[in-house]
Amino acid sequence: MPRSMAPPPSGEFSIRLTKPFTAPSTSKIEIIGEPNRPATIKHTTHVGAQNQTLIIKEGSINAEDSNELMDLIRPLAGLPSDPNEDVYGLDARLDVATFEVQWDNGEEVEGAEAKSNPTGENKQMFRDVVESIEALTRLKAKERTS
Repeated sequence: MPRSMAPPPSGEFSIRLTKPFTAPSTSKIEIIGEPNRPATIKHTTHVGAQNQTLIIKEGSINAEDSNELMDLIRPLAGLPSDPNEDVYGLDARLDVATFEVQWDNGEEVEGAEAKSNPTGENKQMFRDVVESIEALTRLKAKERTS
């Protein structure tokens, strides 16, 4: 049964990119913010024997980068998704919750195109968003010091 996702409160947005597609994840990037304002970014990585070591990097994204990211994400609404298969081939799960877009490539989303059937254009759009999120993370998130 498709899940119905409610938009976040007061225009806030939340973006979560996890790898691999299926649990347990070893890498999670979270970006939370509001339109036209800076956003926070947090990258959590599990490494080492049995993924027991945790590396956390944090930072912020300026309002201009946040708005560019929102522009990239907007077209994801309605793209195919499948809870059982990585249909985009990147071994990544992207969960987006904005006022305009509630989409997760690992869930059945109401109103999405036929699952398991993304076009080449859909796959490229997904890849562009994932690569943009990863690039922002490399540039903006720095390892936390104790």
